Parts: sequence; C-alpha cells; structure tokens
Amino acid sequence: MEYLELAKNTVVVILKAGNKAEDFLGNTLKPFDISLQQFNVLRILRGRKGKPANLKTVQKRMIHKMSNTTRLIDKLINKKLVNRKICEDNRRKIDITITEKGLDLLTQLDTQIQNTEAEILSPLNLDEQKILRGLINKINLNH
Repeated sequence: MEYLELAKNTVVVILKAGNKAEDFLGNTLKPFDISLQQFNVLRILRGRKGKPANLKTVQKRMIHKMSNTTRLIDKLINKKLVNRKICEDNRRKIDITITEKGLDLLTQLDTQIQNTEAEILSPLNLDEQKILRGLINKINLNH
C-alpha cells in the first residue's frame, strides 16, 4: 500500500510542477498574444528549417496532443505566423510552413523563454536538473 500511496503522491507532484511550468510560460507569452500551444506549433515548424509539415506531423510532435490542431493552425494563419497551402505532389495533402513574421516572433521570444525555463528550474542545480530530466524521460519512454 505504501508503494501505491507514493505513486499517487508522485504523480500529483509531477502534475503540479507541469501546471506551474505552463503558467510561467503562458505568462511570458501573454504579452505577445500567443498561447503555449501556438508557440509549440511555431517551434515545431521552425525546427523543420523551411520544410513543410502536414497536420499529422504537427499533431505528433505537439506536447499536448489536441483534436483541435486545425483550429490552432487557423489562428496562426490569421495572425500571419504560418501559411497553409495544398501540396503540389498530392492535392489531398496540406503543407504548413512558418512565415518570416512567425520566425521573427520566435527570435523575439527565444531569450525570454530561456529565462523563464531557467527560472522554473532555478531551485535545482545542474546535476539535479539532469537527474530530473533523466527520470522523467524514463517515464515517458515507457508509456
């Protein structure tokens, strides 16, 4: 029974830490009128270095798997941060790319996000951060 109680408490602590991190990051993004999910999509697209992505690719890479990714992309299109066009090779496929405006926004945000991430983990020294990352990766790889 002690193991089950420890497991429950550990999961609660992980969830609280995740929520706190999301709150910190969300507050950093708020002045730029962008949500954490929108930011995640932009980073995914920037990581593709100009190569288009389809909706399924974006969904797979997202931190929060969402059923409303299409609506998320629509919002980014309205903000002129991404483009969507029909793939020339396969007309049933839609290509999504980041715009210059989207890249510029990410460049603006890079330092602020890095500072926020450092602030979130500031109670831990570098060795503790590496241990934590390793333990969380171990959980992620097994589920």
